[in-house]
Amino acid sequence: MKLPNSNSKYNISISTQELIKELKEAEKGLFDLRFKKATRQPFKPHEIKVTKKKIATLKTILRDKV
Repeated sequence: MKLPNSNSKYNISISTQELIKELKEAEKGLFDLRFKKATRQPFKPHEIKVTKKKIATLKTILRDKV
């Protein structure tokens, strides 16, 4: 079952542990992107926005599961 009004690929049927694992990976990815931006390394700026949206979606699903 998908969240209403969401184009999310994350199902509510995914276990909480898997969601937490994906959330940690996304947060690490966001940190890496911000680090690249601060050190002026090449990166794709739109990936920051996409990653932040992914984190928000995962947090919303986790909140709804609890």
